[in-house]
Amino acid sequence: MVVVFDRRLLENFDWGLILITFMIVVIGLGVLYSAVNAGDPGGAMHLLFQKQMIWIAGSFGVVLVSLTIPYKMFDKGSLLLYLLCIGLLIAVFFFGKYVGGSKRWLSFGSFTMQPSEIMKLSLIFALSSVYSCTISETGLPFKHLIKPGLLLFIPFVLIVIQPDLGTALLLLFIATSMTLFVKVKKSVFFFCAAVSISAIPIAWLVALKDYQKERVLTFLDPDRDPLGAGYHIIQSKIAIGSGMLSGKGFLKGTQNALAFLPEHHTDFILSVLAEEWGLVGCCVLLFLYFMLLLWGLNISYCCRDMFGSILAFGIITMIFWQIFINIGMVMGLMPVVGVPLPLISYGGSSVVTNMIGIGVLLNISMRRFVVV
Repeated sequence: MVVVFDRRLLENFDWGLILITFMIVVIGLGVLYSAVNAGDPGGAMHLLFQKQMIWIAGSFGVVLVSLTIPYKMFDKGSLLLYLLCIGLLIAVFFFGKYVGGSKRWLSFGSFTMQPSEIMKLSLIFALSSVYSCTISETGLPFKHLIKPGLLLFIPFVLIVIQPDLGTALLLLFIATSMTLFVKVKKSVFFFCAAVSISAIPIAWLVALKDYQKERVLTFLDPDRDPLGAGYHIIQSKIAIGSGMLSGKGFLKGTQNALAFLPEHHTDFILSVLAEEWGLVGCCVLLFLYFMLLLWGLNISYCCRDMFGSILAFGIITMIFWQIFINIGMVMGLMPVVGVPLPLISYGGSSVVTNMIGIGVLLNISMRRFVVV
């Protein structure tokens, strides 16, 4: 308890990280307002916008409460949190709610959550706990990757079955990044790389569903089905291109207002930003994201214990891969896999997960003076 109320916690409060996060959130609310109100600028505040503000306000509250808990306690409770999230993923199959052909959500009255989003953080906590105890200067041998592999495999399979390939791939990218961060032996790296490459044709023939294969083929040639599978990418490119340098202006995006742009408030919200604020607006957001990632990497570098360092890096990789995949997706550089843009896209589970991640970074930064 002495650490929790140490006055140095306030002295070392990371105002820079909070400021960057706040600026991204403000941009996100502005773009979301335009996405749901374009074509009716004088109308009442949209319900989705109201819900997003509630989620964000609640998330900031959760962050402030979490700062009172020393982050080392996440090490002790990581396995329990992991098992809880696995239980929620299993519950989706029995009590889940179908939305858009996928069974990914659990409803508790008026409250709805997506367990796969929380699973991302849970996996990061669990892997950080394992790797902090097994890390080696010469690199981890294969036997030390068996447990982390199982920790990844179970939620990966449960999420793929939902189906939610985008989030499953995110788990894979996060786990791979964290594993490379702690270092593995060269022989293990080349073996795993060879197995992964060899598994691609098997995954194509056995694991991927027809609509998922169609998304990959459409990514390679969007014009093969311009009114069907390729419609999302084509309309997104039109919106981005029509914004040009400075955009058409707030609430003046025609692709958005005329409902040509699908999923404009979730997966393709960056297209709304690009159409209304152009290249300049996109560069401002990308710069803020760059600062957020750089700030998080600095927190990881300055942390004095391995658990905190690996944990901070894992959270940054989670945010990075979401940004990378979403931007690639809306520009037609990657297949459409349904990954939201952090703190910009509409979605309570996504907002809460990313804000908790930011809160953990703040927690680690505030306690950087503690020698463990």
